[in-house]
Amino acid sequence: MAAWAKGTGMNDHSVFNATGVEVEQADTMPHSIEAEQQLLGAILTNNDVYDRVAAILGPQHFYDPVHRRIFEIAAARIAKNNLASPVTLKAFMEDDEGLKELGGPAYLARLAGAAVSSFAVRDYAQMIYDLAVRRDLIRLGRDISDRATKVDVKSEPREQIVQAEQALYKLAEQGQTEGGFQSFLRAVTDAVNVANAAYQREGGLAGVSTGLIDMDKKLGGLHPSDLLILAGRPSMGKTSLATNIAFNIAKAYKKGTRHDGTEGAIEGGVVGFYSLEMSAEQLAARILSEAAEVPSEQIRRGDMTEAEFRRFVDAAKSLEACPLFIDDTPAIPIAQLAARARRLKRTHGLDVLMVDYLQLVRGTAENRVQEIAEISMGLKAIAKELNIPVIALSQLSRGVESREDKRPQLSDLRESGSIEQDADVVMFVFREEYYVEREKPSDDRLDEMAAWQERMERLHGKAEVIIGKQRHGPIGTVELSFEGRFTRFGNLVRPWQNGEGDNF
Repeated sequence: MAAWAKGTGMNDHSVFNATGVEVEQADTMPHSIEAEQQLLGAILTNNDVYDRVAAILGPQHFYDPVHRRIFEIAAARIAKNNLASPVTLKAFMEDDEGLKELGGPAYLARLAGAAVSSFAVRDYAQMIYDLAVRRDLIRLGRDISDRATKVDVKSEPREQIVQAEQALYKLAEQGQTEGGFQSFLRAVTDAVNVANAAYQREGGLAGVSTGLIDMDKKLGGLHPSDLLILAGRPSMGKTSLATNIAFNIAKAYKKGTRHDGTEGAIEGGVVGFYSLEMSAEQLAARILSEAAEVPSEQIRRGDMTEAEFRRFVDAAKSLEACPLFIDDTPAIPIAQLAARARRLKRTHGLDVLMVDYLQLVRGTAENRVQEIAEISMGLKAIAKELNIPVIALSQLSRGVESREDKRPQLSDLRESGSIEQDADVVMFVFREEYYVEREKPSDDRLDEMAAWQERMERLHGKAEVIIGKQRHGPIGTVELSFEGRFTRFGNLVRPWQNGEGDNF
């Protein structure tokens, strides 16, 4: 009869064959035969144990091929509510060559007989999983080395780096969460915790605050795993609004223990900003213009008074520690964009991602509509994978300009209906003042001029964010203030709020 299979640790370079004779093996992968034996024995003795390890382990995590097949058959039987024991598994494995080498069906009985108490199965499962990850890391390292060794025109080093990062991140995310059903009590508890977090913020927010009160009320903040599209025609202020929101979130950043016990942002957050149209320097100048209240054109020209320059320098110093990271690589491929976002989350953390703008990201499809669809799906995938809100800016078609009412609508989204389909929220920036300003009548038309001036006064410094789609809330219009000199959007103070202006 074959000897009881021996186990080898991470540093062993030998294995034992069916007769117990030590066989040299030059490069043994890390594994633990004993842990696999104990776990399988516990499952065959008590099938209820399987439910405690099923979320962590799969057949692929077992090092020994025979153990892999035993686990697979046992799991299939338990899933059908059938008994998995040495007796029932014997019928399925009598002809298994690997099992014959270990002593045939008698090996199954020895597994069950030698199993210790089931209290330790979770630890054994974690150990088997961890060793499987180590083996995957070794294989991944070898694969990277092999790819790098082959000099191929089609496979550039940059692409290899992106592929390696994707594989590593995928490996890191495995086994992190336990899916499946949860009790209503647990679901209710989670809902209460989210509501409590919102209540503690005194603003009724479940997501990250944009710093714009009326927008927060409409959206409930920026929610993890959501893709938000912020669209508008040129000169409407898309980038300005995006930088304002990014600055507000980064400025409010506070780290601490969240309601679920994890470490992270309890206020504000770490922001990643892909600026594909403007350089990082230009974007920083916009944010500094808003913070220092110095017009951006004066900053560009260096035309500042001493007081303005002092405010500018003070604002720059106060923003040094802001967790706002800018990437201004032009025409970045969607795969590389995702890889860099993963890297940022891994190294500095990441709570909100902004992309300015969607049409400047590159896809792989030859057809432009398919390429935009690939990009929008890719951005939604990033939001779900990293569990963060992603705000992507988008251009609108020229059809808006030909209408009498210039307010944009969902059908104006440029080049692909998939943007509307993939987005959880679609918002449009609209400044009527921009269009009315260009309708100025000639000076000799006094009545028309008076009406135009009255209309301009009413619209001056006001902007609208039209929410055209929202999966988890109402659609409608949010009114904001807009200061063109500082490219700054803010909370609009209504006449009845004048006495409380400091609060808004």
